[in-house]
Amino acid sequence: MTMKQQILVEHLKALSFEIYEVTTTLFKIMIPALLIIKALEMVGGIELLSMALSPVMGWVGLPESMGIVWATTLLTNIYTGMLVFFTHSTEQSLTVAQVTVLSGMMLMAHALPIEARIAQKAGIRLSVTLILRIGGALVYGWLLNRIYTSGDWLQQPNQLLWQPETAGDASLGQWLIDQVQGLFAVFMVICLLLSTLKILRVIGVEKLINGLLSPLLRLLKIGQEATTITLVGITLGLSFGGGLLIKEANAGHVSKQDIFSSMGLLALCHSIIEDTLLVMLLGAHISGALWFRIAFALIAIALLSRWVLSRSNTFKQRYLFTSQRGAEQL
Repeated sequence: MTMKQQILVEHLKALSFEIYEVTTTLFKIMIPALLIIKALEMVGGIELLSMALSPVMGWVGLPESMGIVWATTLLTNIYTGMLVFFTHSTEQSLTVAQVTVLSGMMLMAHALPIEARIAQKAGIRLSVTLILRIGGALVYGWLLNRIYTSGDWLQQPNQLLWQPETAGDASLGQWLIDQVQGLFAVFMVICLLLSTLKILRVIGVEKLINGLLSPLLRLLKIGQEATTITLVGITLGLSFGGGLLIKEANAGHVSKQDIFSSMGLLALCHSIIEDTLLVMLLGAHISGALWFRIAFALIAIALLSRWVLSRSNTFKQRYLFTSQRGAEQL
């Protein structure tokens, strides 16, 4: 075997181990969470949450009936929330501004049983993630509502850009098949993602990306070690970016401060391509679904990161970070 072949084999072995490590870490989180979510659905947990959220909807300029949409999204995902929205939107006329407000809240706070657990495994306390995502979504919804109403913008009736077909088989067996297919898709994305990152690292593109983004990351108090991972989360989603952060955190390669700032940014702004396109199918305007969301996340995390830096290590360990390997890197 030549030297080049040996190097290639070593790279493939390292890549296979990384894929195994990230996949098993995510699946240990996702599979129990999926089962818990299904159990909550079956016992009416979503309906109970929607009742609690209904009064809050008026604070952001939405009818109480939209509480069930956000409740479903919080516990499941944007896709399921969209299906509930299509069912309930026909019962009440909404403006483009209202749909954009609801969409902005769905984008910031969804799939919490899975994504909040991923953030917790990365090193951020569960309570911090829930406050940041749910509180951030409510503040963002309130700000969007104030902006649109003060300028009388986007007040025209909303028009759906797409209407789903009627639901098919909703049996438990079909649900299991759907979840297996979803997990397999996650595995394939991880394989493609880690392979691409490995190639970018070998040919030096990763270093170039880090250099180009360093001014913005310094503003957000995110070190270069977390640059590529943060970019992955912003573009592809928190699950993938968070999964990589867990691996790096366990290896002690990323500081707790970087993890906090990175996960905080991903909590408010992730999967900006897929998720943005999804809510635009509901009729959401791109201003609130993308541009204002990015600006809100950057400003919020820049301020929050500076506040965290001013806290003592004891405060951080007690209220912000979980006790994991690498905790000494504050």
